[in-house]
Amino acid sequence: MGERPAPLVDVLGGLLIVDKAGGMTSHDVVARCRKLLHTRKIGHAGTLDPMATGVLVLGVERATKMLGLLTLTTKAYAATIRLGQSTVTDDAEGEGVATTAAGHVTDAEIASGVAGLTGDIQQVPATVSAIKVGGERAYARARAGEDVQLAARPVTVSRFDVLARRDIDTGTTSFVDLEVVVECSSGTYIRALARDLGEKFGVGGHLTALRRTRVGPFTLEHARTLDRLADDPGLNLDIDAAARLAFAHRTITAAEEASLRDGRWLDPVGIPGVHAALTADGRAIALLEEKGRRSSPVLVVRPRGLID
Repeated sequence: MGERPAPLVDVLGGLLIVDKAGGMTSHDVVARCRKLLHTRKIGHAGTLDPMATGVLVLGVERATKMLGLLTLTTKAYAATIRLGQSTVTDDAEGEGVATTAAGHVTDAEIASGVAGLTGDIQQVPATVSAIKVGGERAYARARAGEDVQLAARPVTVSRFDVLARRDIDTGTTSFVDLEVVVECSSGTYIRALARDLGEKFGVGGHLTALRRTRVGPFTLEHARTLDRLADDPGLNLDIDAAARLAFAHRTITAAEEASLRDGRWLDPVGIPGVHAALTADGRAIALLEEKGRRSSPVLVVRPRGLID
């Protein structure tokens, strides 16, 4: 058996921002990136449904330890909602449940329905979701034939705009396809918005296309497809660039750098939340969080002994 190829990134690593193709699971993307970069140390910061495309954030090597500290609480999507048909999964991958003509639904009614699903709302997640019920994923229980009832949860939809309407007459029924953009809090199900919008008019609704355009500060401008990554394997953001983009930061002295590399704390400077300690030349030394009179490391990026 030959030797495993050396990783194509250094021990610090960084972030891969992938523009995921449809039909792939998030795990499929991780597995492909592990092969491309010759390392097992890759993880993802939240999943994306197989049907969906767009921004998926991966951590590589030491930057995997950053993933749980990233503020990815806001997300943005471009989507297509079909009014006139409901499915078991609230998206196009599921079997149709009912079809009802929707061509009579007016633009004014749609605008009113969208407004009612904007802001701080209570949303029942899609039944076929990864939420755990009694220790088991809801989708596993649903596929086993159980009647899964999920509780409504508070979510925030800060933007829900209809960009275009297309009326589709099949000869036997009529659908309305809506091109929409949604900006929302983490945990919001876009297919549940499609379902609920259709239910408001009594015609049903489901999602036919979904593209995530932003997760936290990471957008499609930062992203690469797997084909592009295969042509030029490497990181989108090294660990220093990732720290500068994803976190507020403070600039530290050489003495403070030495303290942090040994795991010691600094005096606080009044920065809320997790933030980065950067040297004057932009190297990330640690991620810090202030509590009382201490600014303590929650992750030492460059501990003494790892990087000298």
